[in-house]
Amino acid sequence: MTVLTFTLIMLLGAFMAGLIGSLSGLGGGIIIIPLLTIGMGVDIHYAIGAALVSVIATSSGSAAAYVREGITNMRLGIFLEIATTTGAVCGALISTIAPGSLIAVLFGLTLIFSSINSLRKKEEHVLEQSSPLARKLKLDGSYPDRNGRPISYGTKNVLGGFGMMGIAGMMSGLLGIGSGAFKVIAMDNIMRIPFKVSTTTSNFMMGVTAIASTVIYLQKGYVQPGICMPTMIGVLFGSMTGSRILIRSNPAKLRLFFAILILLLAFNMIYNGIAGKI
Repeated sequence: MTVLTFTLIMLLGAFMAGLIGSLSGLGGGIIIIPLLTIGMGVDIHYAIGAALVSVIATSSGSAAAYVREGITNMRLGIFLEIATTTGAVCGALISTIAPGSLIAVLFGLTLIFSSINSLRKKEEHVLEQSSPLARKLKLDGSYPDRNGRPISYGTKNVLGGFGMMGIAGMMSGLLGIGSGAFKVIAMDNIMRIPFKVSTTTSNFMMGVTAIASTVIYLQKGYVQPGICMPTMIGVLFGSMTGSRILIRSNPAKLRLFFAILILLLAFNMIYNGIAGKI
């Protein structure tokens, strides 16, 4: 296969990955890694490096818009990023020495969890009062409703959310995905942050977490421009297209369809990992 052919295939594949990732709400990395490893025969460590670079690109673009609209809780995101960055560095260090088959199985299991979690009904809850530690750290905040009126909310169980964020960061560094499902669980289920705030704050954090992991992969030589550039460009345009389609479509039906697709990819990754083909 020539370099031009590989680049064109990667551009198209990454575009579809970004499109599916945006419509499913799980990010393009979940498609990029199976595409590169199973479809293109690329070593999983190089695939993770490319996926991390694409996470940085897509997160940076959308995060800026959410921050500008006043939805993202910047103080909360920066505080929790201490845990996710530490976890991401540890995960990346483990990933660079772990066998590809083990990473493939873990990746598949994480896809199953993320896919099922994406179908879970999200409840919008607003705490009126924060826990003492949250008040001391000033982690409460507000976000505008559809009419632009501010809705104030509180935060609880700071230590529990901080611990889950460490796990989320480790999974991100280990598998090369945004691990948004784990981050939303930390903020939505444990800390009881409103879902709208938790998803946008998670998006803001993904890029920073991915940068920490990418530094390790870069030092180990697993970030290759020939793979990363078409991946990043394709995923970026795919996610932008997906966000426009999502506005005009039924999100519930789309998420169900792509959840089934992602489950099939997950079982494929697990099978290939157990069989030692990755």
